[in-house]
Amino acid sequence: MLAAAALLVLLAAGPGRADTGRDALREELLLSPLPSGDVAATFQFRTRWDADLQRGAGPGVTWRGQAGQGLTPPAVSHYRLFPKALGRLVAALGVRELHLALTQGFWRTRTWGQPPLQAPAGAELWVWFQPTVTDVDKAWKELSNILSGIFCASLNFIDSTNTVTPTASFRPLGLANGTDHHLLRYAVLPREVVCTENLTPWKKLLPCGSKAGLAVLLKAERLFHSSYHSQAVHIRPVCRDASCLAVSWELRQTLTVVFDTFSSGQGKKDWSLFKMFSRTLTDACPLASESKVYVDISPKNKEKELLEVTPLPTSVLEAVVQGDKRTYAVYDLLSPSLFNTSRSLNVQLKWKRPQESSELPTPILHAHRYVSGYGLQTGEISTLVYNTHPYRAFPVVLLETVPWYLRLYVHTLTIITKGKENKPSYIHYQPAQDRRRPHLLEMLIQLPANSVTKITIQFERALLKWTEYPPDPNHGFYVSSSVLSALVPSVIAMKDVNVEQSPLFTSLFPSSDGSSYFVRLYTEPLLVNLPTPDFSMPYNVICLTCTVVAVCYGSFYNLLTRTFHVEEPSRGGLAKRLANVIRKLRGVPPL
Repeated sequence: MLAAAALLVLLAAGPGRADTGRDALREELLLSPLPSGDVAATFQFRTRWDADLQRGAGPGVTWRGQAGQGLTPPAVSHYRLFPKALGRLVAALGVRELHLALTQGFWRTRTWGQPPLQAPAGAELWVWFQPTVTDVDKAWKELSNILSGIFCASLNFIDSTNTVTPTASFRPLGLANGTDHHLLRYAVLPREVVCTENLTPWKKLLPCGSKAGLAVLLKAERLFHSSYHSQAVHIRPVCRDASCLAVSWELRQTLTVVFDTFSSGQGKKDWSLFKMFSRTLTDACPLASESKVYVDISPKNKEKELLEVTPLPTSVLEAVVQGDKRTYAVYDLLSPSLFNTSRSLNVQLKWKRPQESSELPTPILHAHRYVSGYGLQTGEISTLVYNTHPYRAFPVVLLETVPWYLRLYVHTLTIITKGKENKPSYIHYQPAQDRRRPHLLEMLIQLPANSVTKITIQFERALLKWTEYPPDPNHGFYVSSSVLSALVPSVIAMKDVNVEQSPLFTSLFPSSDGSSYFVRLYTEPLLVNLPTPDFSMPYNVICLTCTVVAVCYGSFYNLLTRTFHVEEPSRGGLAKRLANVIRKLRGVPPL
């Protein structure tokens, strides 16, 4: 007993005690019926840790002791809820913010409305580094390689040919002492395919894994049988309290999936948790301080509510989200009364009466992008940006990243709004270098009220080396999505709420003021054909050459190396002579 007590005292007084900070986990699920009749499910798991991950790691990170000497404090070594793999990665490479998204499909903004969290098709990675990082490019390369191993993705293909440094887009979402854009790196792999091998390591980062809480619904067979699937990881420093004298680190793991209820529900819009995920909720994660399910029951008709949700919710929440007043049915999994009547929770939503056919509500900001032209020499990239607000104009930041093998003609850049030229307030262009870096084009464009702005630029296709073509060159080459960032004016005034008390889906992009909200949209990725040589001709030449060489060389080699011998017929042995005597007596010809 005395030895155990002494051990406890030593552990309490050791350096590991100072490293341990308060950590908390919040998990929530948002179920939103979309205007088109589909259903969107957004999972968010937030782990917040009151610790300094940057201590004792990273080049140039020092701590001043009492004597004024530069000392390196002990690194954080005890991890409870925060994943150690990501914590050590942030500390070792001097990462200030990290945002990674793996997406399969495309979010149809015009049909589904504004997304809570949108990401481009494929893999997207953008990182802010600490000012103490001396070689950002080296740290960026190491980071992408390590993340490739953690999430079983092809992030190791990120290099200088698909990496850019934006100047106006992708501002830090957390605390930032400065906004030096040289510390930012952004890359997209539009051809990346997301599958189960990416979901499994993502679930292993959760404190409860997929064994308890909301994560039990993450069944790969159902998640990938959907119209849209996106999983993301966001790491950023945030204020520990209102005074913001101390810093905490926040990890958000988000997953958004859109189910087609018409194909999975026999043509009906009624849905439930079991129909979508083939599972129900039985309990909350034991490590979570908050576990809730939000169901958007906002009236789709101004006269009567069409939605009916069962069982009865624990509470009802009204909030202004993305400039629109919403009503949510809240199910608190930590409430003892929720599982009194039933051992599991299967949220069901039914329509009281068939929804009348009407036009879908149009989002205030949405965009469309396509490539035009004919032949394999030149082409044109067109982007249509819509502002459907009836009386408010607002600016938007457009980011274009074009591969080097599409040589842009910047003098052909045109911006037309309502038949007139629209000159951008800010423009930044970085030309591409063959096989080194892509094109980077950023513009700040003013969108008038109720207008459509068309942005076009012409390009010329380059002829690649025959070793640079992928195995399926006739499929085409992908061009990453355009990025639109804007503060969209809100019709309804939004109040400044406490981040800790508000739902997670409203606090990732906090509003700067009560009159607008931040929106980041992505357009469709493009598929462009390049001049492709006839790869079947070398194959035919190789086959023909090998056949001719084999036949001719084989015949000559056989003639030159074969030795001919004359074989004299043998008279045979005693057995043969006896047989011939017997055959002669019988009148049969000899052998």
